[in-house]
Amino acid sequence: MAQRGRPRGYDEDRVLDVAMRLFWEHGYDGTSLSELTAAMGINRRSVYAAYGSKEGLFNAALKRYLSGPGAFINQALKQPTAYEVAETYLRLAVLSYTSPDLPPGCMTLQAGLTCSAESGPVQVELAEKRLAGIALLEQRFRRAAEEGDLPAGADPAALASYLVTLNHGLSVQAGSGAGRAHLDRTVDQALLLWSRPAESGRISG
Repeated sequence: MAQRGRPRGYDEDRVLDVAMRLFWEHGYDGTSLSELTAAMGINRRSVYAAYGSKEGLFNAALKRYLSGPGAFINQALKQPTAYEVAETYLRLAVLSYTSPDLPPGCMTLQAGLTCSAESGPVQVELAEKRLAGIALLEQRFRRAAEEGDLPAGADPAALASYLVTLNHGLSVQAGSGAGRAHLDRTVDQALLLWSRPAESGRISG
């Protein structure tokens, strides 16, 4: 890590944004350290001093993604009903995955699609992040079941897994060029699992 008390000679937020986009667009293995340093405008020595390795830089970029473009699950979990949790989670995923200002799809999926055996730790880290998302949704749906907000016999674990699996499919479709309207129609079908409250409406942005 950089020496304590010594300021870095670059804008770390900008550097991590650049790294995030490169890893997101080209995957971990598809992004070389030379490409990263050239795009970020810093040298290898600065990367090693600040992040320890390419993997360390990736983990920092992933953290930035999960607190920025990929943070929509946090907003979804705050919704008052199970239906609104599911709808917000899927609608905001579509908005993120099809944003003209961002690479298509989800970084936690796209960045690890073509990882080699040597990049095993990165695949493990990405898998753990995806499993953490399932666990958060399952916990929220268990609360919904206890509150009577889900039908008797509903399986919170299966619902959480279903939504995350659908989310991954939306990411892959977005990465293949599917547009927002097409993905929103897919979400419309998925939400038929719930009885749609009369006041609910499509999230726009």
